[in-house]
Amino acid sequence: MPELVITVARFGFLILLWIFVFTVVGVIRRDLFAGARSSRLVAAPRAVGASTGQPGAKPAKVKRGRAAHQLVVTAGQLAGTRITLGEAQITIGRAEDSTLVITDDYASARHARLVPREGQWFVEDLGSTNGTYLDRAKVTGPTPVPLGVPIRIGRTSLELRP
Repeated sequence: MPELVITVARFGFLILLWIFVFTVVGVIRRDLFAGARSSRLVAAPRAVGASTGQPGAKPAKVKRGRAAHQLVVTAGQLAGTRITLGEAQITIGRAEDSTLVITDDYASARHARLVPREGQWFVEDLGSTNGTYLDRAKVTGPTPVPLGVPIRIGRTSLELRP
């Protein structure tokens, strides 16, 4: 009887090991393909009136009275990209459905979001692996973003500008 128990335990352990291996491969595959899909979209600002600094491009009208009128990418692959701010929240990450799609290796699929509340913009980390930083402080909850203070996501830096 003890040999039977040991044999069953060995097969059980082997099955658990294979389940673990398949789970790890699935996570790695999902992460790699999420990065490959978003690398086709260099900058895909949607529904907020993007401007990349090209002559003749007109930004969407913004409600007056807001301190910040633009989100500017100051460092990273998308440096120079400008998004005109409106009333909608802005999601940032590698996922195709993000407002600002960044192809930074250190960014998560859904990394962070900027939310307008009572005339002020707040940055929130959405549970990213590498974190979101406002200036040099790690963002742990909804944090107000002052004008000109860098928001850092991996190698990408963003700023709110008037």
